[in-house]
Amino acid sequence: MITEHFTALSEALGRLGSAAPTIDRWGRHLAAVLSSGGRLLAAGNGGSAAEAQHLTGELVGKYLHDRPPFSAIALHADTSAGTAIVNDYGEQELFARQVQAHGREGDVLVLLSTSGRSQNVCAAAKTAHDLGVTTWAMTGPLPNSLAALCDDAIAVEADSTATVQEAHLAIVHTLCAVFDRAIGVDGMVA
Repeated sequence: MITEHFTALSEALGRLGSAAPTIDRWGRHLAAVLSSGGRLLAAGNGGSAAEAQHLTGELVGKYLHDRPPFSAIALHADTSAGTAIVNDYGEQELFARQVQAHGREGDVLVLLSTSGRSQNVCAAAKTAHDLGVTTWAMTGPLPNSLAALCDDAIAVEADSTATVQEAHLAIVHTLCAVFDRAIGVDGMVA
C-alpha cells in the first residue's frame, strides 16, 4: 500500500512538468497584482481548504525568505461570516458572497477542488468573472466544471483524492517560489 501510494504520487508529479509554464505565468502575474496593491482570494473545501490556506499563509508570512507581507485571504477561514452565509443563503453561496465582498477588478481568485464539481467553488468562479477577478483552478482530472469556469486551470491526473491534494501542495510551493523570484527576493530555489 505504501509503495503504491508513493508510486501514484510520483507519477502524478511527473505529469505536472507540463504545467510548469502555467505555474510560471501565474507566479509572475500574481507578483504584479499583489505588488500593485491587489489581493489574492483562495478557497476550497476540506483538504482543498487546507491547501488554499497554506497558499495564503505563504504570501502573508513568507515562503523561504523574509519579504514584505502581501494581501492574501483564505475565504473559508472567516468562520463567523462563513456560518452566517451558509445559514442565511445556503452552502452554494459560501465563497461567492465573500468574493463579492472582498474581490476587486484585477484581483486573483484561486479555487481548489479535487473533483472540480464543488458547487460553492463553481459559484465563486462565476461571481469573480462578473467582478473582473482573474480565476485560477487547481483540480483533479479533467473534464470538470470548475476548470471550465475559470480563466486557467491546472488539473492533476490522479485517481486518488489524497494524491491530487499532495500534488496541489507541490503546485502551491512552486507558485510561491516563482512569486518570490518575480518580486526579487534573493536566495530562491528555482
